[in-house]
Amino acid sequence: MIKLGVNSVLFVGHDLETAMQHIAWAGYDGIELSAIQGMCEHLVLDDWKCQVNRIQDLSKKYNLELLSMEEAALDEDRLLKAFEAGQAIGIPVVNIGPGGQSDNQEDLERQTDLMARLAERAESFGVTLCVKAHVGACIYNTPTTQFAMNKIKSPAFGIDMDPSHIFRSGENPEEALPQVLSRTRHIHIRDCKGRGPSPGEAHLQANGRGDVNLQAYCKAMVDGHYSGPVCLEVIGAKDYELSRKAIIAAESYGYLNATLKSLGAR
Repeated sequence: MIKLGVNSVLFVGHDLETAMQHIAWAGYDGIELSAIQGMCEHLVLDDWKCQVNRIQDLSKKYNLELLSMEEAALDEDRLLKAFEAGQAIGIPVVNIGPGGQSDNQEDLERQTDLMARLAERAESFGVTLCVKAHVGACIYNTPTTQFAMNKIKSPAFGIDMDPSHIFRSGENPEEALPQVLSRTRHIHIRDCKGRGPSPGEAHLQANGRGDVNLQAYCKAMVDGHYSGPVCLEVIGAKDYELSRKAIIAAESYGYLNATLKSLGAR
C-alpha cells in the first residue's frame, strides 16, 4: 500500500509534537522529518542523538510511521550524520537536492560522482539516499534524472520524484514518472499554479489547487506498481497560522486518499 506522509517543513515555526499531532489528525500514515538547515530543523542533525527517544516516542504516540527525512543539501558531513541518525531512529530514506546549475555538464558529473560515493555510505547504514530533480539545479528534468540513474549503481540510491519540479521544468509529470519509476524510492508531492519557476504561495501548493495533473500522476504511480512513501512537501508557510497549515495538510490528504482509493491503491 502506498503510504501518505507530510514533510514537517509545512509546520515550520512550530515544534515537532505540534506538527505530528496535526499530521495525525489529518489522517496521514507517517511523517517526513525536516532536517533542512536554515529553513526548518525538526531533526537537528548536529545534535541528533539527544532526539532519538523523543522522536520514537512521538511516532508511537501519534501512530505516525517515520517515512523519511529531508536533509536537502548535498553536504557530505551533514549527510553522514543523517545516515547515522536514520539508522538509529529508524528512518529509511534521506532526501536531498542535487545542487549545481542546469545545463552544466561539469556540475552534473561532479554532483553525481559525489552522490555515487555517498550512496555507498548510505548502503553501509542501511538507508537509501534519494535525489530529486530540482528547478535550476544540475538534475532538473527527466534526461538529467536518467543520467544519474544510469551512472549510480548502488541499490541504496533512488529517485525522489517531485511532480511540481518536473512540471516547472516544462514536462508533464504523469508522462515523466514511468521513465524513472524503476528507481523511484520516494515521492514528494505538491501542486503549483503555472510553470514557475517558483511553486507559488503555500496554500496553492495544496493538492488539487494548482495546474499539475495529479490525478493522472497518481494513476501513473499505481499503474507502475509504486509502493513507497508519498509525502506532501509544502514550502513558504512560515508566516501562516497553524490552522491554515493544518488545512493545507488535511485538504491534500483528502485529495490524495480519495484519488488513490479510486485507483485501488488505498
